[in-house]
Amino acid sequence: MTKIIVAIPARLESSRLPGKVMEDIAGKPMIRWVLENCARANTPSEIILCTDNSDLLEAAKQWGFNAVITSKTCESGSERIASVASKLIGTYPPEEALIINVQGDQPFIDPKIIDALSNKFINQYPKPDVITPVYEMSAQKIHNPNVVKTLLTTNGKAIYFSRSALPHVRGVDESEWHKHSKYWGHVGIYGYRGDVLLNWLEMPYSPLENIEKLEQLRLIEAGYTIDTFKVNNESLSVDTMDQLIEARNIANLMPSTQNA
Repeated sequence: MTKIIVAIPARLESSRLPGKVMEDIAGKPMIRWVLENCARANTPSEIILCTDNSDLLEAAKQWGFNAVITSKTCESGSERIASVASKLIGTYPPEEALIINVQGDQPFIDPKIIDALSNKFINQYPKPDVITPVYEMSAQKIHNPNVVKTLLTTNGKAIYFSRSALPHVRGVDESEWHKHSKYWGHVGIYGYRGDVLLNWLEMPYSPLENIEKLEQLRLIEAGYTIDTFKVNNESLSVDTMDQLIEARNIANLMPSTQNA
């Protein structure tokens, strides 16, 4: 039987929008939206906040969630979770554990995506290294560097992730690229097999990760395989003030039962 844990990395010192995880969205801090939506998934046995901030730790506990303190020196969300992965997995066989990294800036993460990812992992043999959801992008977002794109093989393996459009359509105006290829966006959550995450800190330095500021490139450079599955919709990640305003507008249009 697979042990499934949702781990949510969070810090207050975000470079682009400091303190964003505690920004108010319709009367609740953003990070509470994330925790509560993850808790609506059926498959995880635990929802755990991984943070370097004692105030965030205490807030999560007050809301009824487990939380662990991590080092302040972690360079990515995956590294933050990896630093406490042995504590999360415990005595369970790592190769049978699934740790799902849900970013702390995705207030409207769909619990059904978490369950779909879990079921993909449970039903696949051998167990994949990593699984992540992708969606077909609209033409308007192909060239937005705040939206992460991925290039896929015909059987759904991720070849590369980038802030640039993938693929480049040579000799065609950028506004027409969508007519020549499908473009896949990355939802931004990862399901790690436990032993892969335990090896995170042993993986070699990744120049690509450093250049693009995308942690999944460390895995690709280290030779790990990233499986994908397709979903219908993206999940808003809040990295800028404009996206925070968008999140507040979305929340204000929700039924009161959803944002209570």
